[in-house]
Amino acid sequence: MKPNRVPTYGDVSIKAVGRLDAPRLQYLLETDRAWLEPWEATLPGLRQGVDARWLVSALKTQMRQGSGIGFTIRYKNVVVGQLNVANIIHGSVSSATIGYWIASNFAGKGITTVAVALAIDYLFDDAGLHRVEIDIRPENKASLRVVEKLGIRNEGLKERFIYIDGAWRDHLIFGITSEERSGSMLDRLR
Repeated sequence: MKPNRVPTYGDVSIKAVGRLDAPRLQYLLETDRAWLEPWEATLPGLRQGVDARWLVSALKTQMRQGSGIGFTIRYKNVVVGQLNVANIIHGSVSSATIGYWIASNFAGKGITTVAVALAIDYLFDDAGLHRVEIDIRPENKASLRVVEKLGIRNEGLKERFIYIDGAWRDHLIFGITSEERSGSMLDRLR
């Protein structure tokens, strides 16, 4: 399920990840490790950084299988972060989960909020999904601001949900359905 268009709003766009994005993503992941590590999912027992070439390959496989979409977050056409759509299910469930990160020097500028809005609009309008979920650690104030600005409802807590930074971490669940969105998600930012 590779997107056939590049959702864009102003200077922000989300573009399907490609092989040529791996060096830039690797650079951002390595130089911003301290910023990202408290929020980055890892495998229990492994404390190593992410290999962006492997990540891009895995995301492209998910896109071919229709189970996920990897996007780069771009500001003025420069890769500044990543947004992943995972667990895409069609049929009677018709939902997906979004996760994202942005380089520290681009945080707090509204870029992530626009990227998430673009992704949700894409998932509802182009992919035909009914529901999108975002799971956020309660301590992640920056991500909480993103869902707050977009008016995405808090649905509760998943205890010890994702393995991050050496332990199973609680996550707040935020969800939105296509019926709740009037207009586009971008309309909520205007």
